[in-house]
Amino acid sequence: MKRESLAKIHSLLLQWGKDNFRYYPWRETKDPYKILIAEILLHRTRADQVVPLYQKFTLRFPTIRAIVEADIDEIKELLASAGLFWRIDLIYRMAQDIESDFNGRIPEDKQDLLSLPGVGNYIASAIRCFAWNHPEILVDTNTVRITGRIFGTKVNDGSRRQKQFLLKMEELLDRENPADFNFALLDLGSKICLSREPLCEKCPISSFCKSAFQKKI
Repeated sequence: MKRESLAKIHSLLLQWGKDNFRYYPWRETKDPYKILIAEILLHRTRADQVVPLYQKFTLRFPTIRAIVEADIDEIKELLASAGLFWRIDLIYRMAQDIESDFNGRIPEDKQDLLSLPGVGNYIASAIRCFAWNHPEILVDTNTVRITGRIFGTKVNDGSRRQKQFLLKMEELLDRENPADFNFALLDLGSKICLSREPLCEKCPISSFCKSAFQKKI
């Protein structure tokens, strides 16, 4: 894609994102600890369900040290009520590793993040992007769908693992404003670029999308 087109996409999407920003408390912080907790809780869980849990958890456990020094039953009391049983031991083990291996600080290095229990590529990328503004692509169902539509590329279950497709996502990324860009892209996928009936007439970047207004996209 031409540089001028990418610049226009970035500009339009950032403005749309600013005007249509979905508020969540973890979007209001650059604290890597709070972002890590949010991403762990958000995994396969609706954001509106996570909000009260996130607020209660970060209030009760404001630091990694607070988790390490707590009784695991306290964590169970907070998370079990929401059915997040598998995350209880995970968060406890993760906190212990961060305390012992990284002096209680969330590591900024990608490989260090990936060494933590429960942290895969998406969570590691999200922490680096939203806490430190590193130019990281976020590969999930929404961002893959949007990228495929913009470039007119057919998307399937294996797209997120294909090198050529990931290169398209890298090409699309606004490297100067990665955090705001990724927030906007995630919100666009939630509000406009829907899976079955995308609202192309409301999309700020439809004029640059090869799949816009097509019946089957």
